[in-house]
Amino acid sequence: MSKQQLVRNQEGTFAGFPRRVRVALCQLPLTLAMTAVVLAAPWGWPGLFESGLWRAASALQLALFIACLLLPWQRFGLLAPLAIPVLDLAAICLIRSDSVEGLPDLGILAILPVLWITVSRLSGPAILSISFFGPLLTGLPWLLHAGSPPDRIAAAVLLPFITLAVSVVLRFARQELTGRLASQLHAGRERERLLNDEVSGLIDALSAKDDVVTTVSHEFRTPLTSIIGNLDLALSDSEQLSAQALRRLEVAQRNAERLLALVSDLLMSANSAVHIHPLRTDLASLVEASLGSAHAHAEASQVTLSMEVPAPLWAHVDPLRINQALDNLISNAIKYSPNGGSVRVSASTEGDRVLLHVEDDGLGMTATDAEQVFTRFFRSPAVRDGSIPGAGLGLSITKAIVERHGGSISCNTHLGSGSTFTLELPAEGAAPAYSQQAFP
Repeated sequence: MSKQQLVRNQEGTFAGFPRRVRVALCQLPLTLAMTAVVLAAPWGWPGLFESGLWRAASALQLALFIACLLLPWQRFGLLAPLAIPVLDLAAICLIRSDSVEGLPDLGILAILPVLWITVSRLSGPAILSISFFGPLLTGLPWLLHAGSPPDRIAAAVLLPFITLAVSVVLRFARQELTGRLASQLHAGRERERLLNDEVSGLIDALSAKDDVVTTVSHEFRTPLTSIIGNLDLALSDSEQLSAQALRRLEVAQRNAERLLALVSDLLMSANSAVHIHPLRTDLASLVEASLGSAHAHAEASQVTLSMEVPAPLWAHVDPLRINQALDNLISNAIKYSPNGGSVRVSASTEGDRVLLHVEDDGLGMTATDAEQVFTRFFRSPAVRDGSIPGAGLGLSITKAIVERHGGSISCNTHLGSGSTFTLELPAEGAAPAYSQQAFP
C-alpha cells in the first residue's frame, strides 16, 4: 500500500460505499439540524415560515440533499462535491439575513460545511481561506445592517475565527494521523522484509539439508548393496567357513541390511513426493504378512504378537506402501515393548473408512512428545536415555504414506502405559468379524 492509498483509506468505514452515498452522509448532519429547527418551529418560533428567506433557505437545503442522492458524482471530478458545502454557507447566510424573534443565532451551523471542506483534498491555503471567509460572508447581513445590535456584530466577527481554529486543529490532527499511519506502514514493510529474508533463508537451509541427505544416501546405497551382495555370496558357501567366521559375517550382514534400510528411509524422507498406486486390497492379508515378517524380531524380544482383523477387509490402498507403514508401526511397537509384553493389531470400520490400530505395552509418551512424534528425526528423551536404536524417520514416513492415501494417523499414548497408533484409510465394502492370534 502506497502513502497516497493510505491517505485515501482514511475515509474508513465509508470507503466501500458508492460515492453519492458518501456525499449524502457528509451533508446529512446539517440536513438533520435544519430538520430539527423546522420541526420545533411551530412551538418555539411560530413566525418562522412567514419569512421568505427562511423558506428559501429550507428549500435550498432540501434541494442540496436531494442532489447529493441523485447526482452521478462518480462522473465528476474529485472536488465537485465541495459545491454542496459552499452552497450550505449560502443557505446559512439566508437564515441569518432575516431575524425571527426568539430564534438563536444559527450561524454556528457553518462549522458543519467547514468540517466537510477541511477533510477534503483541497490545498491547505484554500481550506483555510474558505474556513475563515465562508462563515464571515454568512454574517454580512448583520455587519452591513446599520441597526444590528452589538452582540450580533460580535457574533458575526467571532464565528470566522472559531471555524478557522476548528479547521486548523482538525488539519493538524489529520496530518499527525497520516504521519503515524505512514510510519506504521514503513515499520510493517520493514518487518515483512526481514521476515521474508528469514523465511527464504530457512527454506534454502531446509532445501540444502534435503539435498545433502539425498546425495549422501545415494552415495551410501550403491556400496552397501555391493557389500550385502558379497556377504550373501560368502554365506551361501557357509560349509567352508568356520563357526566364528560365519557368526561375524552374519553380524556384518544384519548391520549392513540395517544401514541400507536407514538409507532407504533417509531417501524417502528427503523426497516430498510419495507416489502411490491404490487398488482394491485386503488389509487383513497385509497385517498378517507384516506380523509374519516381524515374528523373528518379536521372538528375540520376547514380545507376543496378535491380530484381531476382519477377513477379508477391503480398502482402496497401495499394498506396497501400506505394508511399509504397517512394518514401521509394528517394528516400533516391538522395539519399545518390554520383555514379556504384547503387540496387538486390530481393525474396525466407520462408514467409508477403515481404522487399523497398532497397540503396545511399551514406554508410552508425554502429551508434549506425542505432538511431535510424527516429526522427522524426533526421538523422545526417554528413548534417547534408554539408548534404543533408531533415526526417528519411521513415523514421519508412515504419516506421509497414509496422508498420500487421503487418510490420517493419530497417536493415543500415556507415559508408562503404552501407545496406540491408529491409521484411517479409505474402505471398500464391509467384512465379517474375524479374530485370531497371529503368533503365540
